[in-house]
Amino acid sequence: MRHVAIIGSGPAGCYLADQLLRVVPQASVDILEKLPVPFGLIRYGVAPDHQSTKLVSRVFDRVLGRETVGFFGNVEVGRDVRLAELMDLYNAVVLATGAERDRRLGTSGEELPGVIGSGAFVNWYNGYPDAQAPAVNGVRSAVIIGNGNVAIDVARILAKGPDEFAGSDLSTEVLHWLKSQPLETIRVVGRRGASDAKFTDHELAELGTLRRAQPLVSDATNLTGDSAVVKTLRGFRDGTHHDQPIAISFHFHLVPSAFVGDGRLCAVQFRNADGVTVELPAELAVTCIGYESVAICGVAPAKGVFANQDGRIDERLYVVGWAKRGPSGTIPTNRVEAQQLAQKIAREVGDDQRPGGDGLRRLLKERGVSWVDYAGWRRIDAAELAGVGAERSRVKLDSIEEMLDVAASGQLKAV
Repeated sequence: MRHVAIIGSGPAGCYLADQLLRVVPQASVDILEKLPVPFGLIRYGVAPDHQSTKLVSRVFDRVLGRETVGFFGNVEVGRDVRLAELMDLYNAVVLATGAERDRRLGTSGEELPGVIGSGAFVNWYNGYPDAQAPAVNGVRSAVIIGNGNVAIDVARILAKGPDEFAGSDLSTEVLHWLKSQPLETIRVVGRRGASDAKFTDHELAELGTLRRAQPLVSDATNLTGDSAVVKTLRGFRDGTHHDQPIAISFHFHLVPSAFVGDGRLCAVQFRNADGVTVELPAELAVTCIGYESVAICGVAPAKGVFANQDGRIDERLYVVGWAKRGPSGTIPTNRVEAQQLAQKIAREVGDDQRPGGDGLRRLLKERGVSWVDYAGWRRIDAAELAGVGAERSRVKLDSIEEMLDVAASGQLKAV
């Protein structure tokens, strides 16, 4: 039997496990996840008000529930087990760790309170364990730097009223922070033109349906081209202003140059196409400029991704998903990539009688490492779904300790 370890339980890792078992039915696949809970980007990246997108987790849950798939939650490579040890235990090891670190602009003032990367901001509003709320209050003006779907998600979450989150898994703590901000203006700023924006039209058009926000375009001369996105932006320009309390304003051809403030953010400076400085007031700035992978036990990424040849890093060591190609594509992109890599692993990796999951369990027990198996995850899942109604689709546990308690007992500790 061929034993494969996949590090990471997001879409890339789960799709690969599924495809490997299709190509090599006799394989045994173990998925290692540093958190006690699976699904990565689906759970902590997809916006809480996009529950239909999160439904793919049902497919991934069925993958984890297969007899030949092992789930090792709360096991971090580098902390609990070394990559070299996994290489000894398994016939192949795959990095499906995603791109977890925010890219930085490298401009002055980036450390000011009120400046936050989209990864940190999205983690917070998605209930990532121990993620912190933005260190500011009294936000009247927000600037979002970036022209991709994450920027649209951030704008939408900021702009929605409490009643528009019905049926989401947004926490009451996040909802309280959002509700308490006297927000009036959200500016979405890109360094290139509207025709180069990476928004999908569906995501962009959704802003036009919000109840308390009106999307606008600051300069109609930027709306060149005939793409669906440009046409939607023209519709924003031509639409009637209904005096909603929040304006979502799109700005193009502005390059960020500095964050300005004394003790906290008060404005963001940009250079326009003529080199003139443009200053936009802001108490909150979210940089949505992409993510990069981080090193694993000495295997370091270059320019944010792990160097590879069609998914192969080295002999018996592979990579898939954002760790392979960078933060691009949609969730189904991972399925196509998983099919290709599964076939490659099937061709290149043989069975040389390695212990696989049995060996990993022995090693973790020797070290006193407790892990969350699939049954433990299902107990967490049941606890999060218990008692939900029309207002909330799930009440996420946001503490590692709480997750581990529930995984072991199935019960929340009394407060």
